[in-house]
Amino acid sequence: MGTSLVIKVICGNDDPERANQGVTVAATAASSGVAVSLWLAGEGVWLATPDGGFTLPHGSPLEELIDVVLQAGSVTVCTQCAARRDLTADDLLPGARIAGAAAFVEEALRSDAKVLVY
Repeated sequence: MGTSLVIKVICGNDDPERANQGVTVAATAASSGVAVSLWLAGEGVWLATPDGGFTLPHGSPLEELIDVVLQAGSVTVCTQCAARRDLTADDLLPGARIAGAAAFVEEALRSDAKVLVY
């Protein structure tokens, strides 16, 4: 079994450069065949909504990066973070899900997992 990558992005429009870096790493890994689980928390939850992206000079379009991750891996939005922003599963991009801390911990503690936080 190969290594899986769990990436947590806790920012969005409030820190677009850091958010774009995290999503770029997730998409690059997914494109390379790595099992990727992208977790979005805090303002990062907006990245999983149809209008939640932003444009960053010299950065790949977020919508395309998220799409790559959705096709080859998974995108999860923090339960509490979604609730604080009145987001439900119906507000998210197709394929994105909402899950809580227990699911994140389970993924992060797998013996084959590497975890990055942006």
